[in-house]
Amino acid sequence: MAPASSVVRRRPSNPSSFVFRPSSTEQGDRMSLTQQTFGTADGTPIELYTLQNANGMSAAIMTFGASLVALRVPDRAGQAGDVVLGFDDFAPYNGAHPYFGAVIGRYGNRIAQGKFSLNGQPYTLAQNNGSNNLHGGPLGFDRVVWRAEPGADGDDPSLTLHYTSPDGDQGFPGTLSATVTYTLGADNTLRLDYSATADQDTVVNLTNHSYFNLAGGGDILGHMVELPATRFIPVNADLIPTGELQPVAGTPMDFRTPTAVGARIGNDDGQLHAAGGYDHTWVLDRGDETGLVLAARVSEPTSGRVMEVLTTEPGVQFYSGNFLDGTLAGKRGQRYERNTGLCLETQHFPDSPNQPQFPSTILRPGETYTSSTVFRFTAMS
Repeated sequence: MAPASSVVRRRPSNPSSFVFRPSSTEQGDRMSLTQQTFGTADGTPIELYTLQNANGMSAAIMTFGASLVALRVPDRAGQAGDVVLGFDDFAPYNGAHPYFGAVIGRYGNRIAQGKFSLNGQPYTLAQNNGSNNLHGGPLGFDRVVWRAEPGADGDDPSLTLHYTSPDGDQGFPGTLSATVTYTLGADNTLRLDYSATADQDTVVNLTNHSYFNLAGGGDILGHMVELPATRFIPVNADLIPTGELQPVAGTPMDFRTPTAVGARIGNDDGQLHAAGGYDHTWVLDRGDETGLVLAARVSEPTSGRVMEVLTTEPGVQFYSGNFLDGTLAGKRGQRYERNTGLCLETQHFPDSPNQPQFPSTILRPGETYTSSTVFRFTAMS
């Protein structure tokens, strides 16, 4: 799944170092946003911005891939710990890795055979997952440097990142201008707001590919997951949707009540065999709701941390880290073995450009693509 190239395709502006502190609390703690240089790639400086609130929660985001590098969240004892997988230094991010923390584009998930047609015109995309296009191709949005613009939403520190993808990039039509804003809330939320415009008809499906481990280490098989969805999208052996929306009832895909990740992951089930575990899209039970709805709730009994995921998207891809194999040494020297982290990628459905019965991912000139996802953290007593 991991891209192998280390090519950098956009040089950002080089903002001067600063410390941003909009307000202080009664205890004297401060909201803040700080900047430092994280490394360089082909001579391009990679900047790392750290957003912090007054509760001890912080999020570190770098300009390479608009990636979430660290997310420190308090546990039930109030001790903050990093709950996302990644690396301590920049160099490994510039090598092969499975999209740790990156913003994914132009198209999250798979497009079958790396081909689709739009307005009767066929397009052939870069193939980087067998014959399929995965997460936008080998030089997707995770492999480029975004331009950063620090700011604030009221007293909440934020970071907006911009990238312009040229016409024909990885085979996709049209010039696409994409933006993602990370905002760290005083209520221990991390919000991601995406937008994009294009100068000709194209397809777009942006998401974030963070791997979460709410314990800060070990595997995620004991994490309790709840997915409020009555249907999921079955896949074939190449992890391409069959086109059906299948009920979860009576299957290992039923997470309508909190269930340990490891409770059924080893069941003799064709879908689990196809993906090597969980790597499927759940169809959210939205009804007529168009705003943020609950997509997932994850709790970890040892630390007491709880994460809720809310989104405006129609689906969430739950991935149980099946392709992690211990070859990568991550933060603090941890070996990232199978099931070390889980992903909850809010998105439109895989292969939608070839599945007309799925919600459309077409973006036309004059329209603006928008999507929002909120990660909300609390702790059990």
